[in-house]
Amino acid sequence: MLLDEYNSCNIERMLNGFKKFILRGNVVDLAVGIVIGAAFNSVVQEFVKGIFTPTLGILGGIPDFSHFTLHIGKSTILIGAFLNAAISFLIVATAIYFFVIVPMNKLKDLSVKGKNTDPLMKSCEYCYSEISVKATRCPHCTSKLDEK
Repeated sequence: MLLDEYNSCNIERMLNGFKKFILRGNVVDLAVGIVIGAAFNSVVQEFVKGIFTPTLGILGGIPDFSHFTLHIGKSTILIGAFLNAAISFLIVATAIYFFVIVPMNKLKDLSVKGKNTDPLMKSCEYCYSEISVKATRCPHCTSKLDEK
């Protein structure tokens, strides 16, 4: 009887812990990011297969890279599939850089731009580390500082 109460209490505690874990913002954000990433990947794959590669075919005479194969013995090496995947990767990386990284860096710069710096800190003129304005010697590079 006592063992059953102990087990049910542990199970209840584990379920409550699991519920707290699942409902944290980071887990939900990660799940949403994965779903959106998978959807974005399928869009990019179709863009490469249906628009980008045929456009390259117009310019270079090769409408689809997926038919490039290399036959060695009984093995078939799918060079074209790799080229399509590499092109997809470059497009995804470019899109992430220009539509996520660049705007986030711009927002970060704008948020830091308006803030005042700490009047109790200064930058070492030799190693550029943040140090107290009262310091006469840098604790990082041990240089003697000018008294200003």
